[in-house]
Amino acid sequence: MHISSAFDSGNIEVLDASDPSDVQLAIRKDAGDEHMQWFHFRVAGAKGQPCVFRLTNAHAASYPKAWSGYRAVCTTDRHTYRRVDTAYEDGSLVIRHTPDADLAWYSYFAPYSLERHADLLARCQASPLAKVDRLGTTVDGRDLDRVTVGTGERVLWVIARQHPGESMAEWWMEGFLQRLLDPADALARSLRSKATVHVVPNMNPDGSTRGHLRCNAAGANLNREWHAPTVERSPEVFHVLAAMDATGCDLCLDVHGDEELPYNFISGAEGIPGWSERLAGLDAAFRTAYMSANPDFQKVHGYPIDKPGQGNMTMCTNQIAQRFDCLAMTLEMPFKDNADHPDPHHGWCPARSKHLGATTIDPLVAVVDRLR
Repeated sequence: MHISSAFDSGNIEVLDASDPSDVQLAIRKDAGDEHMQWFHFRVAGAKGQPCVFRLTNAHAASYPKAWSGYRAVCTTDRHTYRRVDTAYEDGSLVIRHTPDADLAWYSYFAPYSLERHADLLARCQASPLAKVDRLGTTVDGRDLDRVTVGTGERVLWVIARQHPGESMAEWWMEGFLQRLLDPADALARSLRSKATVHVVPNMNPDGSTRGHLRCNAAGANLNREWHAPTVERSPEVFHVLAAMDATGCDLCLDVHGDEELPYNFISGAEGIPGWSERLAGLDAAFRTAYMSANPDFQKVHGYPIDKPGQGNMTMCTNQIAQRFDCLAMTLEMPFKDNADHPDPHHGWCPARSKHLGATTIDPLVAVVDRLR
Protein backbone atom coordinates (compact mmCIF):
# COMPACT_ATOMS: atom_id res chain seq x y z
CA MET A 1 0.00 0.00 0.00
CA HIS A 2 1.22 3.50 -0.84
CA ILE A 3 -0.31 6.87 0.13
CA SER A 4 0.40 10.11 -1.72
CA SER A 5 -0.90 13.66 -2.11
CA ALA A 6 1.46 15.14 -4.72
CA PHE A 7 -1.33 16.30 -7.03
CA ASP A 8 -3.77 19.18 -7.51
CA SER A 9 -5.44 19.95 -4.12
CA GLY A 10 -3.59 17.08 -2.43
CA ASN A 11 -3.01 17.42 1.30
CA ILE A 12 -1.72 14.78 3.70
CA GLU A 13 1.44 13.88 5.59
CA VAL A 14 2.16 10.17 6.04
CA LEU A 15 3.45 9.42 9.52
CA ASP A 16 3.27 5.61 9.41
CA ALA A 17 1.67 3.44 6.71
CA SER A 18 3.29 0.13 7.63
CA ASP A 19 0.05 -1.35 9.01
CA PRO A 20 -3.09 -0.90 6.82
CA SER A 21 -5.26 -1.42 9.90
CA ASP A 22 -3.66 1.55 11.66
CA VAL A 23 -2.38 4.13 9.14
CA GLN A 24 -1.15 7.28 10.86
CA LEU A 25 -1.65 10.50 8.90
CA ALA A 26 -1.66 14.26 9.52
CA ILE A 27 -3.27 17.19 7.73
CA ARG A 28 -0.82 19.79 6.43
CA LYS A 29 -1.43 23.41 7.44
CA ASP A 30 -2.20 26.24 5.04
CA ALA A 31 0.47 28.81 4.30
CA GLY A 32 0.61 31.08 7.32
CA ASP A 33 0.17 28.14 9.75
CA GLU A 34 -3.19 29.36 10.99
CA HIS A 35 -5.69 27.08 9.26
CA MET A 36 -6.04 23.44 8.31
CA GLN A 37 -8.91 21.02 7.76
CA TRP A 38 -8.94 20.10 4.08
CA PHE A 39 -7.42 16.72 3.22
CA HIS A 40 -7.12 14.84 -0.06
CA PHE A 41 -4.96 11.75 -0.56
CA ARG A 42 -4.60 8.71 -2.83
CA VAL A 43 -4.27 5.13 -1.65
CA ALA A 44 -2.69 2.62 -4.05
CA GLY A 45 -2.46 -1.15 -3.69
CA ALA A 46 -5.09 -1.71 -0.99
CA LYS A 47 -7.90 -3.25 -3.05
CA GLY A 48 -10.02 -5.57 -0.91
CA GLN A 49 -8.02 -4.82 2.23
CA PRO A 50 -9.77 -3.35 5.30
CA CYS A 51 -8.01 -0.05 6.06
CA VAL A 52 -8.09 2.35 8.97
CA PHE A 53 -6.77 5.84 8.28
CA ARG A 54 -6.21 8.01 11.36
CA LEU A 55 -5.83 11.75 10.79
CA THR A 56 -4.04 12.24 14.07
CA ASN A 57 -4.06 16.04 14.27
CA ALA A 58 -7.79 16.47 13.56
CA HIS A 59 -8.22 17.92 17.04
CA ALA A 60 -6.05 20.89 15.98
CA ALA A 61 -8.15 21.65 12.88
CA SER A 62 -9.65 25.09 12.39
CA TYR A 63 -13.10 23.72 13.23
CA PRO A 64 -12.72 20.58 15.36
CA LYS A 65 -16.43 20.60 16.27
CA ALA A 66 -17.16 20.04 12.59
CA TRP A 67 -15.94 16.44 12.75
CA SER A 68 -19.04 15.41 14.73
CA GLY A 69 -21.47 13.82 12.28
CA TYR A 70 -19.04 14.19 9.38
CA ARG A 71 -18.17 11.42 6.88
CA ALA A 72 -15.27 11.55 4.40
CA VAL A 73 -15.80 10.99 0.68
CA CYS A 74 -14.11 8.37 -1.47
CA THR A 75 -13.94 7.84 -5.23
CA THR A 76 -12.34 5.25 -7.46
CA ASP A 77 -13.54 6.61 -10.81
CA ARG A 78 -13.09 10.35 -9.99
CA HIS A 79 -16.71 10.99 -11.00
CA THR A 80 -18.82 9.48 -8.22
CA TYR A 81 -18.01 10.40 -4.62
CA ARG A 82 -19.52 8.26 -1.86
CA ARG A 83 -19.48 8.79 1.89
CA VAL A 84 -17.55 6.23 3.91
CA ASP A 85 -17.46 5.19 7.56
CA THR A 86 -15.85 8.02 9.55
CA ALA A 87 -15.64 8.81 13.26
CA TYR A 88 -13.96 11.36 15.49
CA GLU A 89 -12.15 9.41 18.19
CA ASP A 90 -9.69 10.66 20.83
CA GLY A 91 -8.75 13.71 18.80
CA SER A 92 -8.27 11.80 15.53
CA LEU A 93 -10.52 11.60 12.49
CA VAL A 94 -10.75 7.87 11.74
CA ILE A 95 -11.76 6.63 8.29
CA ARG A 96 -12.57 2.92 8.04
CA HIS A 97 -12.97 1.61 4.52
CA THR A 98 -12.13 -1.32 2.26
CA PRO A 99 -11.21 0.00 -1.22
CA ASP A 100 -12.81 -1.92 -4.09
CA ALA A 101 -10.17 -0.81 -6.60
CA ASP A 102 -6.39 -0.56 -6.80
CA LEU A 103 -6.56 3.24 -6.62
CA ALA A 104 -8.84 5.14 -4.25
CA TRP A 105 -8.98 8.86 -3.43
CA TYR A 106 -10.21 10.17 -0.08
CA SER A 107 -11.03 13.84 0.58
CA TYR A 108 -12.86 16.27 2.83
CA PHE A 109 -15.30 17.03 0.00
CA ALA A 110 -15.33 16.19 -3.71
CA PRO A 111 -12.42 18.24 -5.15
CA TYR A 112 -12.78 20.68 -8.03
CA SER A 113 -9.50 20.74 -9.93
CA LEU A 114 -7.90 23.59 -11.85
CA GLU A 115 -8.15 21.38 -14.93
CA ARG A 116 -11.92 21.22 -14.50
CA HIS A 117 -11.88 24.97 -13.90
CA ALA A 118 -10.14 25.41 -17.27
CA ASP A 119 -12.76 23.19 -18.92
CA LEU A 120 -15.50 25.32 -17.36
CA LEU A 121 -13.96 28.48 -18.81
CA ALA A 122 -13.60 26.85 -22.22
CA ARG A 123 -17.27 25.85 -22.25
CA CYS A 124 -18.28 29.37 -21.28
CA GLN A 125 -16.22 31.07 -23.98
CA ALA A 126 -17.67 28.69 -26.57
CA SER A 127 -21.07 30.28 -25.90
CA PRO A 128 -21.90 33.46 -27.85
CA LEU A 129 -23.59 34.67 -24.67
CA ALA A 130 -20.39 34.84 -22.58
CA LYS A 131 -17.12 36.70 -22.49
CA VAL A 132 -14.11 35.38 -20.56
CA ASP A 133 -11.28 37.64 -19.45
CA ARG A 134 -8.42 37.79 -16.97
CA LEU A 135 -8.58 40.20 -14.05
CA GLY A 136 -5.02 39.77 -12.78
CA THR A 137 -2.35 37.53 -11.31
CA THR A 138 -2.35 35.59 -8.03
CA VAL A 139 0.52 35.33 -5.55
CA ASP A 140 1.81 32.16 -7.25
CA GLY A 141 1.43 33.69 -10.71
CA ARG A 142 -1.82 32.01 -11.71
CA ASP A 143 -4.57 33.72 -13.68
CA LEU A 144 -7.67 35.14 -12.01
CA ASP A 145 -10.56 34.60 -14.42
CA ARG A 146 -13.92 36.29 -14.93
CA VAL A 147 -16.93 35.25 -17.01
CA THR A 148 -19.34 38.02 -18.04
CA VAL A 149 -22.87 37.22 -19.22
CA GLY A 150 -25.82 39.44 -20.10
CA THR A 151 -26.47 42.92 -21.46
CA GLY A 152 -28.85 44.41 -18.89
CA GLU A 153 -28.29 47.62 -16.89
CA ARG A 154 -28.29 45.98 -13.44
CA VAL A 155 -24.78 44.87 -12.43
CA LEU A 156 -24.49 41.58 -10.56
CA TRP A 157 -21.31 40.02 -9.17
CA VAL A 158 -21.17 36.33 -8.21
CA ILE A 159 -17.91 35.01 -6.75
CA ALA A 160 -16.90 31.69 -5.25
CA ARG A 161 -14.15 29.83 -3.45
CA GLN A 162 -12.46 32.62 -1.55
CA HIS A 163 -11.79 29.72 0.81
CA PRO A 164 -10.25 27.11 -1.50
CA GLY A 165 -11.15 24.04 0.56
CA GLU A 166 -14.82 24.88 0.06
CA SER A 167 -14.87 23.11 -3.28
CA MET A 168 -18.66 22.76 -3.30
CA ALA A 169 -18.67 26.45 -4.20
CA GLU A 170 -17.17 25.81 -7.63
CA TRP A 171 -19.46 22.85 -8.24
CA TRP A 172 -22.24 25.36 -7.50
CA MET A 173 -20.66 27.71 -10.08
CA GLU A 174 -20.74 25.00 -12.73
CA GLY A 175 -24.48 24.57 -12.31
CA PHE A 176 -25.09 28.33 -12.14
CA LEU A 177 -23.15 29.11 -15.31
CA GLN A 178 -24.64 26.18 -17.23
CA ARG A 179 -28.17 27.48 -16.66
CA LEU A 180 -27.23 31.15 -17.04
CA LEU A 181 -25.88 30.34 -20.52
CA ASP A 182 -28.80 28.14 -21.58
CA PRO A 183 -30.38 29.88 -24.60
CA ALA A 184 -33.60 27.89 -24.13
CA ASP A 185 -34.14 28.78 -20.47
CA ALA A 186 -36.71 31.58 -20.24
CA LEU A 187 -35.70 32.75 -16.75
CA ALA A 188 -32.03 32.83 -17.67
CA ARG A 189 -32.90 34.76 -20.83
CA SER A 190 -34.87 37.25 -18.75
CA LEU A 191 -31.98 37.72 -16.33
CA ARG A 192 -29.49 38.22 -19.18
CA SER A 193 -31.71 40.94 -20.65
CA LYS A 194 -32.04 42.80 -17.36
CA ALA A 195 -28.56 42.39 -15.88
CA THR A 196 -24.90 42.07 -16.68
CA VAL A 197 -23.55 39.25 -14.52
CA HIS A 198 -19.84 39.18 -13.63
CA VAL A 199 -18.77 35.75 -12.39
CA VAL A 200 -15.48 34.76 -10.72
CA PRO A 201 -15.68 30.95 -10.44
CA ASN A 202 -12.51 30.57 -8.34
CA MET A 203 -11.18 33.46 -6.27
CA ASN A 204 -8.30 31.43 -4.85
CA PRO A 205 -6.65 29.15 -7.46
CA ASP A 206 -3.36 29.09 -5.51
CA GLY A 207 -4.96 27.79 -2.33
CA SER A 208 -7.04 25.34 -4.36
CA THR A 209 -3.97 23.78 -5.93
CA ARG A 210 -1.94 23.79 -2.71
CA GLY A 211 -4.66 21.92 -0.81
CA HIS A 212 -5.46 24.77 1.58
CA LEU A 213 -8.63 25.17 3.58
CA ARG A 214 -8.96 28.97 3.82
CA CYS A 215 -5.83 30.86 2.74
CA ASN A 216 -4.04 31.93 -0.41
CA ALA A 217 -0.33 31.38 -1.08
CA ALA A 218 0.61 34.34 1.13
CA GLY A 219 -1.35 32.98 4.09
CA ALA A 220 -4.16 35.54 3.70
CA ASN A 221 -7.77 34.63 4.41
CA LEU A 222 -9.26 36.42 1.41
CA ASN A 223 -12.61 36.95 3.10
CA ARG A 224 -10.88 39.15 5.67
CA GLU A 225 -9.08 41.32 3.09
CA TRP A 226 -11.86 43.43 1.54
CA HIS A 227 -11.30 46.61 3.53
CA ALA A 228 -7.78 47.30 2.21
CA PRO A 229 -6.45 44.54 -0.09
CA THR A 230 -2.89 44.76 -1.42
CA VAL A 231 -1.20 43.31 -4.48
CA GLU A 232 1.45 41.71 -2.25
CA ARG A 233 -0.83 39.94 0.26
CA SER A 234 -4.24 39.57 -1.41
CA PRO A 235 -4.00 40.36 -5.13
CA GLU A 236 -7.09 38.21 -5.79
CA VAL A 237 -9.31 40.56 -3.77
CA PHE A 238 -7.42 43.64 -4.98
CA HIS A 239 -8.13 42.87 -8.65
CA VAL A 240 -11.76 41.83 -8.16
CA LEU A 241 -12.55 44.87 -6.03
CA ALA A 242 -10.94 47.14 -8.65
CA ALA A 243 -13.15 45.53 -11.31
CA MET A 244 -16.21 46.01 -9.11
CA ASP A 245 -15.35 49.68 -8.66
CA ALA A 246 -15.09 49.99 -12.44
CA THR A 247 -18.48 48.39 -13.17
CA GLY A 248 -20.45 49.25 -10.05
CA CYS A 249 -22.46 46.63 -8.19
CA ASP A 250 -26.20 46.24 -7.60
CA LEU A 251 -25.98 42.73 -6.09
CA CYS A 252 -23.14 40.55 -4.87
CA LEU A 253 -23.40 36.86 -3.99
CA ASP A 254 -20.34 35.25 -2.37
CA VAL A 255 -20.53 31.42 -2.42
CA HIS A 256 -18.97 29.36 0.39
CA GLY A 257 -19.17 26.10 2.35
CA ASP A 258 -19.63 25.72 6.10
CA GLU A 259 -17.81 23.03 8.06
CA GLU A 260 -20.23 22.72 10.98
CA LEU A 261 -23.83 23.43 9.97
CA PRO A 262 -25.65 20.75 7.92
CA TYR A 263 -27.80 23.22 6.00
CA ASN A 264 -27.82 25.59 3.03
CA PHE A 265 -28.36 29.16 4.18
CA ILE A 266 -27.57 32.81 3.54
CA SER A 267 -25.72 35.24 5.80
CA GLY A 268 -26.57 38.86 5.12
CA ALA A 269 -25.12 42.32 5.77
CA GLU A 270 -27.40 43.38 8.63
CA GLY A 271 -24.45 44.69 10.66
CA ILE A 272 -23.25 47.38 8.23
CA PRO A 273 -23.74 51.08 9.06
CA GLY A 274 -25.82 51.55 5.91
CA TRP A 275 -28.30 48.73 6.49
CA SER A 276 -31.78 49.95 5.52
CA GLU A 277 -35.38 48.83 5.06
CA ARG A 278 -34.73 48.69 1.32
CA LEU A 279 -31.84 46.25 1.71
CA ALA A 280 -33.75 44.23 4.30
CA GLY A 281 -36.67 43.86 1.91
CA LEU A 282 -34.45 42.75 -0.96
CA ASP A 283 -32.66 40.26 1.29
CA ALA A 284 -35.94 38.76 2.51
CA ALA A 285 -37.36 38.55 -1.02
CA PHE A 286 -34.25 36.79 -2.32
CA ARG A 287 -34.31 34.18 0.46
CA THR A 288 -38.03 33.49 0.07
CA ALA A 289 -37.72 33.04 -3.69
CA TYR A 290 -34.68 30.77 -3.26
CA MET A 291 -36.53 28.51 -0.85
CA SER A 292 -39.47 28.28 -3.26
CA ALA A 293 -37.16 27.38 -6.13
CA ASN A 294 -35.19 24.74 -4.24
CA PRO A 295 -36.22 22.99 -0.98
CA ASP A 296 -32.53 22.28 -0.28
CA PHE A 297 -32.33 25.96 0.74
CA GLN A 298 -33.82 27.02 4.08
CA LYS A 299 -34.18 30.12 6.28
CA VAL A 300 -34.35 28.66 9.81
CA HIS A 301 -30.73 27.72 10.52
CA GLY A 302 -27.70 29.96 9.97
CA TYR A 303 -25.23 32.31 11.60
CA PRO A 304 -26.17 34.77 14.35
CA ILE A 305 -27.18 38.13 12.90
CA ASP A 306 -24.72 40.97 13.51
CA LYS A 307 -25.95 43.82 15.66
CA PRO A 308 -26.44 47.16 13.89
CA GLY A 309 -23.13 48.80 13.06
CA GLN A 310 -21.05 45.85 14.26
CA GLY A 311 -20.50 43.98 11.01
CA ASN A 312 -16.95 42.94 10.11
CA MET A 313 -16.10 45.30 7.26
CA THR A 314 -13.12 43.21 6.12
CA MET A 315 -15.57 40.58 4.82
CA CYS A 316 -16.81 40.67 1.24
CA THR A 317 -20.55 40.78 1.94
CA ASN A 318 -20.34 43.64 4.45
CA GLN A 319 -17.77 45.67 2.53
CA ILE A 320 -19.62 45.43 -0.79
CA ALA A 321 -23.06 46.11 0.72
CA GLN A 322 -21.72 49.27 2.38
CA ARG A 323 -19.48 50.37 -0.50
CA PHE A 324 -22.21 50.19 -3.15
CA ASP A 325 -25.36 50.44 -0.99
CA CYS A 326 -26.44 47.17 -2.58
CA LEU A 327 -27.81 43.75 -1.72
CA ALA A 328 -24.85 41.53 -0.77
CA MET A 329 -25.06 38.04 0.68
CA THR A 330 -22.93 35.03 1.59
CA LEU A 331 -24.31 31.65 0.56
CA GLU A 332 -23.17 28.69 2.69
CA MET A 333 -23.42 24.99 1.79
CA PRO A 334 -22.59 22.03 4.06
CA PHE A 335 -19.54 19.78 4.04
CA LYS A 336 -21.72 17.15 5.72
CA ASP A 337 -25.25 16.79 4.36
CA ASN A 338 -28.47 18.72 4.26
CA ALA A 339 -30.10 17.56 7.50
CA ASP A 340 -33.54 18.47 6.13
CA HIS A 341 -33.13 16.17 3.11
CA PRO A 342 -30.31 13.68 3.87
CA ASP A 343 -28.67 11.38 1.33
CA PRO A 344 -27.00 8.47 3.17
CA HIS A 345 -24.81 7.50 0.21
CA HIS A 346 -23.51 10.85 -1.03
CA GLY A 347 -24.38 13.46 1.60
CA TRP A 348 -24.15 16.97 0.21
CA CYS A 349 -22.40 16.38 -3.10
CA PRO A 350 -21.38 17.92 -6.44
CA ALA A 351 -24.70 17.16 -8.15
CA ARG A 352 -26.75 18.83 -5.42
CA SER A 353 -24.35 21.79 -5.33
CA LYS A 354 -24.73 22.23 -9.10
CA HIS A 355 -28.52 22.07 -8.83
CA LEU A 356 -28.52 24.67 -6.06
CA GLY A 357 -26.40 26.86 -8.31
CA ALA A 358 -28.76 26.42 -11.25
CA THR A 359 -31.84 27.31 -9.20
CA THR A 360 -30.21 30.57 -8.05
CA ILE A 361 -31.44 32.07 -11.32
CA ASP A 362 -34.96 32.10 -9.84
CA PRO A 363 -34.30 34.39 -6.83
CA LEU A 364 -32.08 36.63 -8.95
CA VAL A 365 -34.93 37.16 -11.40
CA ALA A 366 -37.29 37.72 -8.46
CA VAL A 367 -35.30 40.74 -7.19
CA VAL A 368 -33.46 42.12 -10.23
CA ASP A 369 -36.09 44.77 -11.09
CA ARG A 370 -36.00 46.11 -7.51
CA LEU A 371 -32.23 46.41 -7.06
CA ARG A 372 -32.21 50.15 -7.92
